[in-house]
Amino acid sequence: MQAAHSLRSDGKWKEKSECEYRLDLDPELKSTYTFTMSDKNPVPNATEKPIEIIHTDDPSMDDTLLEEIESIGLEDGVADAKPSKTEAKNGFMLVPRIPPRGVTMDRVKGSSKKLGSGATVDLVSVKDDRLDSLGKLGRNDYLRHIMPLHVELLKCQNWIKKNGLRVVVLFEGRDAAGKGGTIKRFIEHMNPRGCRVVALNKPTDQERNQWYFQRYTQHFPTAGEIVLFDRSWYNRAMVERVMNFCRDDEVREFLRSVPEFERMLKRSGIILLKYYFSVSKDEQLRRFNKRINDPLKQWKLSPVDKESQDKWEGYTKAKEDMFFYTSTAECPWTIIKSDDKKRARINSIRNFLNQFDYPKDHPHLFPVDRRIVRTVDEEMGVED
Repeated sequence: MQAAHSLRSDGKWKEKSECEYRLDLDPELKSTYTFTMSDKNPVPNATEKPIEIIHTDDPSMDDTLLEEIESIGLEDGVADAKPSKTEAKNGFMLVPRIPPRGVTMDRVKGSSKKLGSGATVDLVSVKDDRLDSLGKLGRNDYLRHIMPLHVELLKCQNWIKKNGLRVVVLFEGRDAAGKGGTIKRFIEHMNPRGCRVVALNKPTDQERNQWYFQRYTQHFPTAGEIVLFDRSWYNRAMVERVMNFCRDDEVREFLRSVPEFERMLKRSGIILLKYYFSVSKDEQLRRFNKRINDPLKQWKLSPVDKESQDKWEGYTKAKEDMFFYTSTAECPWTIIKSDDKKRARINSIRNFLNQFDYPKDHPHLFPVDRRIVRTVDEEMGVED
């Protein structure tokens, strides 16, 4: 570890309550991270921030996590730690501190021993996103919130596999609502042998002459598997209806059939979760314009997308009919307000984890932001 300042030539720490240090991970790539480190002796209820990533110039750090993440665990006795009264009053919470890729727990803990016996670097204080104003969530706060949730997703996946559960998750919403980006964050560190993403193309001539649900059922999970649908059979209720890709009687039959189809899935033992990502018209237009100018995102902009703004009211009517007929007690819709993609990702992961009774060591991580996660009753009549 190399200090930006406050490190003596003999390699010992200067006695200073708080200072910045720079960790050079790869001299050839000039990959560095800057930390704020306290040389006091932090305890679970202390107000100090043992280690906090405050800056990175490594572009590969975007939403990444240690590959060996399943081996990371907190020390005994810190699971029930709480922020100080001052921090709690100002809307801060303690979250497990997960080191960035390339920095192992042993290396960071080894550094902390220089700061005094009994020091811990396993918790970091971060602003509680559920208590602040609904502005755009900053990148650093986003990473501090989502990285512990990646660990929980792995734990949940292992529990699902151990218990032989079959899980189907549907991601629906308007174009550019953030479905694909959220799915990417869901699966980023999950075991691909037990988790699949299904994103089907438009139906072939053969599929058009099949039972409507047939091309989806062949992708359903086996025991211990999670399948995430990036758009699903609800294409008929939204895109196909609005774009006149199907007849009105086919839409009516779908809305009659789908509740019983989903009840059949539930009775067979499948766990079905349905998420609808809700984006405003102005934010959708901003994302479309960004796709036009970004060569890495131009593939996302289809002819159907380009008509979305002109057909906004048609999609709104289709959405409300879909909610009215298909949000049942057995399979309700969960609506995710996604104008801020980072908040949408964090809270959809929280909501997903809350559906499973696997051992949760840090219960304060899981409550969702009710401003982001909404029910159909709360959102009926809302335009976006």
